[in-house]
Amino acid sequence: IVAQLQDYFPDASFMVFNFREGDKRSQIADLLSLCDMTVMEYPRQYEGCPLLPLEMIHHFLRSSESWLSLEGQQNVLLMHCERGGWPVLAFMLAGLLLYRKQYSGELKTLEMVYKQAPRQLLQLLLPLNPQPSQLRYLQYISRRHLGSEWPPSETPLYLDCLILRVLPLFDDGKGCRPVVRVYGPDPSNPANRSSKLLFSTSNNQKHVRHYLQAECMLVKIDIRCRVQGDVVLECIHLSEDFVREEVMFRVMFHTAFVRSNILVLSRDEMDMLWDTKDQFSKDFKSEVVFLDADAVIPDLTTV
Repeated sequence: IVAQLQDYFPDASFMVFNFREGDKRSQIADLLSLCDMTVMEYPRQYEGCPLLPLEMIHHFLRSSESWLSLEGQQNVLLMHCERGGWPVLAFMLAGLLLYRKQYSGELKTLEMVYKQAPRQLLQLLLPLNPQPSQLRYLQYISRRHLGSEWPPSETPLYLDCLILRVLPLFDDGKGCRPVVRVYGPDPSNPANRSSKLLFSTSNNQKHVRHYLQAECMLVKIDIRCRVQGDVVLECIHLSEDFVREEVMFRVMFHTAFVRSNILVLSRDEMDMLWDTKDQFSKDFKSEVVFLDADAVIPDLTTV
């Protein structure tokens, strides 16, 4: 394929973006480099989400725009993914099309890209539908012209609690036993950009509350941890044996785009299992409540 491309574009220079499976440089990157192609590699996920941190997305967009805009050169940009990387490649391509204003409308653009592969492929690769979080980040990209700084600075916040309204019922309608986990970079160590588990409801029977059917209309879960930048929040139901877990939803967001210290998400704005959305009421809603970063935080061990 590489030889055919070079024959078809004999005077072109090639840049390849590869979304790799692991953390090490991939074999295909070495092979393409031998063919005089410039190769840049990115991970294929961020804490299980087929997305990348906003700073990494920005690097990809700027590099692509610069490469395609060089005057007097015939430059070709290729995108390649390794096993399991199609969802993040599709998102990044949609982001590039919006960034260059070749398409408009986040949902329309993302769906157009996903139609280039069988719909079943996405469901085979991912247990959760990633499009709600992907659309959120595409909206971040589309908003870049509204402010002078993009990406915006990584606003530190104090994630106070999660409020859930009209929870679904599990265990044959007995109620719900929600467990929350929060992932992101450690605000106390800004030099380290890697993400980690920042908060987790203990799976200990003493700490996980079982909400009965009548209580599931409104549930408040205290979190109380500092967050900054790209954050993944997931909520699961813990079964009666305190071992089996069932994902209720997952969301990825960036703290710089949180307005008025609250992130309100409807059912359609959360990543859910493909076949379980109808189990949730249309009134199901989650509210992620924050305080300013200088809030006084009690000394709690949460992880």
